[in-house]
Formats: sequence, structure tokens, C-alpha cells
Amino acid sequence: MDAIGIERGCESPRLLEVPKPDPTDGEALIRTLRVGVDGTDHEVIAGTHGGFPEDDDHLVLGHEAVGVVEDPNDTGFERGDVVAPTVRRPPEGGTNQYFERGEADMAPPTETVERGIDGAHGFMSEYFTSPEAFLVSVPEALAELGFLLEPISISEKALELAYASRSSFAWEPETAFVLGNGPLGLLTVAMLADDMRVYCLGRRDRPDPSIDIVESLGATYVDSRETPVEAVPDVHEPMDLIYEATGYAKHAFDSIDALAPNGVAALLGVPEPWTFDVDGGRLHKEFVMHNKALVGSVNSGPSHFRAAVDRLGALPDPFLEAFVTGIVPHRGFERAFEQRKTDIKTAVEFDSI
Repeated sequence: MDAIGIERGCESPRLLEVPKPDPTDGEALIRTLRVGVDGTDHEVIAGTHGGFPEDDDHLVLGHEAVGVVEDPNDTGFERGDVVAPTVRRPPEGGTNQYFERGEADMAPPTETVERGIDGAHGFMSEYFTSPEAFLVSVPEALAELGFLLEPISISEKALELAYASRSSFAWEPETAFVLGNGPLGLLTVAMLADDMRVYCLGRRDRPDPSIDIVESLGATYVDSRETPVEAVPDVHEPMDLIYEATGYAKHAFDSIDALAPNGVAALLGVPEPWTFDVDGGRLHKEFVMHNKALVGSVNSGPSHFRAAVDRLGALPDPFLEAFVTGIVPHRGFERAFEQRKTDIKTAVEFDSI
């Protein structure tokens, strides 16, 4: 079958011919519909994140997938069911406490592999297999956009953790600041815009489609070159909730100053090593005296995917139409990996329902 992956020693993905997988006991065979492309894929290709499966000379890419059950095998699914796979799987050698508790998303990197990212082949192929426990049902009406469930689930988890950190008192956030106007940031703006005054940080010049999306959702675009994160409370207002999706390490510390009393910042970006000076004593005092919090979040679990199904169904059609800028056939997959200024979210299509 056809697959799209990266080979050891290569700097760009290519079309590969790999064996069609055979499902084992408890696994279903899935016919792939679409697989999204995101920043993590580009990091994997560049060699700055993730890694190859042990003893393999290639990695099949793709972790944002939706497909149709081709062979239910001995699972509870039926042929024709639309499903989305979660990303994490037990490491070589078997399961562990995180998977046994159904909390794979909370496992440290040494206790898991991630399909299409680190140590396990992904879903960017004509077929893939998965155990039933790692598949989430998707309404057929959402099949074409089901590849968005994984990124939405990432934000669902981050927001769940943020709210959990404020659960000891009556916290009703009115303001939110999304750091980053890439696909994950824009999805999060769309998720929050109906409930709060939302601001979104970027570094792009107008005209720009991501800025248009931010403003069409009723949010305020903040150019970090004009208004850095720590200046936002003075220029705009303090933020009850901050969502960081830039991977720019300094933003984690700048967020502390941008938070309102009792606020929380959720950190999702994965930065490269960087040493810089901060006033640790002042920031420590800011945490304590104003009841502020930072939480880190990575990956997501089945409950977050199920929440993402409901969220995707509620997102406005005009947003989704502007957000998904390219669906390309798998034999022309290269277009989905190009990073043009007009691109926001692209996906590779293998089949239709």
C-alpha cells in the first residue's frame, strides 16, 4: 500500500510502498480518509522532535487522522463506522501503569511511543490498524473534518487542566489570551470566542488570513512586535486565562505578568534549549501573592477526543471553511507540506467515505 513517510538520512518526506497491515486480536483495520499536517510533522521531518521506530529505516508520518472501519475483526465496531485514532501507544515491552489506568496522555516520554511522531508508525497510509481502546467514534457527518479532532483534543485537555487548577474557588474567566496564531492557536480562539473576550498573539503583517480569522471570530489580534506579552495588561487588560502555543520559552515567564490575579496559563509549546535571565524572586512572589498558576499539557486521551467531537460539531461553518485551506490527494502530498503564507490547515486525502 502507499504511505507517506520520512527515511533515515533524508530531509523531506516521500511516497513509500509498505505492506498492508493485518489486524491482530483486538485490532480493527481502518481505511484512511484524511490525515492532517501540523507543526509537529515539520519538526519530525527536520529531526528536531520525535524519532524512528526501533530497527526501522523509515517512519510513516501522520497523527491527525480519520478513517472508516474496513474490518472490525473482534472489536465492538462495525464495518463502515467512522473513527479517529488517539496517538499514544505502550512502549516496546508492554503496557504500564499509565495505559492500565487509561491515562496514556499523562505518561512521560520514556513510558510511551507516539504514532507518527516518536517510535511508532503513523496514520499517513492507505490503511492502518489500531486496538479498539485507542479509537473514538465519529459521526459520519463529521467524517470530512475528522482529522481536526486530534488538535481540538489537545486544546480540550489543556483547558481541562487549566480549569482543574482553579477548581478550589469560584473561577469565572472573562478574558483569554492565545499565544500563537498557527492552526492550534486559531482553533483555540474559535473554542473560546463565544464565552470570553479573546486576544490572539502573532507576528504577521496584514493582510494575513490568520488575522482575518481571529477578527472574524470577534477576537483581538495582538502583534507581539508592537505589544509584547508582558505589556498586554497595560495596553489591553489582564488575562484570566493564557494559552501558549508558540514554543517560545520566554513566553512562559512573560505570561506570569500578563495574568490577572487568580489567573492560569497553560503551556503547550515545546521549546529548544535556551538560557536567559529572569527575576526569579519577583516571579515567585507574583505567583504567591496573586494566586497565579502555570500548567503544562501534552497529548490527549479518549475523553478529550470525545469532547472534541462535540466541539467540532459546534464550530461555525464560516470559520471551518476559512481554516481548512488545502485538501490534497496522497499522490500529490507535497503540496500539503508546503508552508505558504496563505496556508493555515492542510490535509492529505487517501479516500472518501
